[in-house]
Amino acid sequence: MVTYNNAEKHAFEKLASVREKIYGQISKVIVGQTDIIDDMLIGLFSRGHIILIGVPGLAKTLMIKTLSDILDLEFSRIQFTPDLMPNDITGTDIIEEDVETRHRYFKFIKGPIFGNIILADEINRTPPKTQAALLQAMQEYQVTSGGKTFDLDLPFFVLATQNPIEQEGTYPLPEAQLDRFMFSLILDYPSEAEELEIVKRTTIDKETDVACVLTKQEIISLQSMVRKVPVSDEIYKYAVSIVRKSRPGEKDCHPDVKDWLQWGAGPRASQNIIIGAKSRAVLMGREGVSEEDIRKIAYPVLQHRLITNFNAEASGITTRKIIDTILNKT
Repeated sequence: MVTYNNAEKHAFEKLASVREKIYGQISKVIVGQTDIIDDMLIGLFSRGHIILIGVPGLAKTLMIKTLSDILDLEFSRIQFTPDLMPNDITGTDIIEEDVETRHRYFKFIKGPIFGNIILADEINRTPPKTQAALLQAMQEYQVTSGGKTFDLDLPFFVLATQNPIEQEGTYPLPEAQLDRFMFSLILDYPSEAEELEIVKRTTIDKETDVACVLTKQEIISLQSMVRKVPVSDEIYKYAVSIVRKSRPGEKDCHPDVKDWLQWGAGPRASQNIIIGAKSRAVLMGREGVSEEDIRKIAYPVLQHRLITNFNAEASGITTRKIIDTILNKT
């Protein structure tokens, strides 16, 4: 049993209460999308990265920008285009000359990756070479240029967007890079009532201000606290069992899943389910992880890691249907 000192107990109470405070501010700007906002907060406090998939006009950019304002984080937007180069993301070395000594030297000019919340807008619009410029930053929180390594300012949170409709002239992300994203979130259209409220709010001459809820240091401290949440051996085994049942080569894999999948999820999925479940538990006001937390987190963790085969595509079987099958049999 894990015990907490007074400071740690206070941090847990703060994280449990911060969800409502964030909703109180973000609802001034964003209508609905509560599940997406929940998952974004879970990703942030889990130190993960997220890919958002949705048609244009669903307020993806506005949601991310508003979240950065509420959390007092530096927002940086990178518009991915076919001609974007890696140095356009990470930064570049330029030659400068000392006015007095005439000595020339290289000076590194930081790129837009040096922020706290990074919006990688339409990430599949740029070639793989440029997409890969994000890999080191996402995994190691560092950027290397000209033989020098520069640390990124923490917290560091990448949210990439993709348009699921317009695929001409796009470069699908390789599976290795998709695996770097903790969650894949699919945004749906708003309900009729929500859309009506959106139209009313956005067609009048009125600006909405939001208040800061958390500082950078508070977020970093809370990220550390999440990792101290206790998990029973049974919950660890449950999470690992779910992921292993997604692999067609495993003996416990359900026959339907074997017929639908070409490849299953790797060990990083098991890690992400556990840490995401810890974050969700605390955000919901609990100090321990439940089976419900694991099941809820399994969907955004797995749906971009499962590679379907021709049988699934021909039958219209989605990854969500496959995850349903795995969870029902676990």
